[in-house]
Amino acid sequence: MREYMVFRLYGPMASWGELAVGEQRASADHPSRSALLGLMGAALGVRRDDDAGQEALSRGYRFGIKLIAAGMPLRDYHTVQWPGESKKVVYRTRRQEVRDTGKLNTILTSREYRSDSLSVVALEAAPDARHSLSTLLAALQAPVFVLSLGRKSCPLALPLDPCIAGFDTLKQALDSRDGEPLLPGCGVIRRDQQARYFWDEAMASPGMEPTLQLTRHDQPLSRRRWQFEPRRELVYLAGGVQ
Repeated sequence: MREYMVFRLYGPMASWGELAVGEQRASADHPSRSALLGLMGAALGVRRDDDAGQEALSRGYRFGIKLIAAGMPLRDYHTVQWPGESKKVVYRTRRQEVRDTGKLNTILTSREYRSDSLSVVALEAAPDARHSLSTLLAALQAPVFVLSLGRKSCPLALPLDPCIAGFDTLKQALDSRDGEPLLPGCGVIRRDQQARYFWDEAMASPGMEPTLQLTRHDQPLSRRRWQFEPRRELVYLAGGVQ
């Protein structure tokens, strides 16, 4: 039996960033590892420039996700300042890009979100994790920084409602919140026809034979430089591929 902290993520808007290429900012339909680590870091008060703290978070915790409702896709448009192309100048940071105001142009960018999505997350701590599950639970209930669903413009619509319990399998942990109302007296949110489970390949998952394997670029390398590396994510589709 393993101990997990299980909590839910629900909001009118969420954005689980994928690779950002040019003017497109895509969103996956389920939470990314970087977003979940960011959620924990915000709750604990770990700043982006705290390299040791960020490394401890990344090394110390693993996540399993059950996507209950993917929500509807939503696209928004933003104007962004962008420097003109120059073969003589290489920009290393966003600060360098906007420093020379005489070379800035305005472009239109597209950003994707998921509207009215609901996920259940099971967090597992590694043996050398800096913070215990009980410490994380207390932090989620009284966070240092405001929590969001991938972007600051995507606040939580309901409390995370975290709990700690022991389960024989990861699937049992993720299924433990089935059927509960979002709030007392409220109905159960409309679910997708097929439940989808996602987990890091380092997590034990007896009872769930992976249906698919995904490569996601959401393993943080540096929060300060906004750098990420790929990792492998396993997927179980309840009922098989449709």
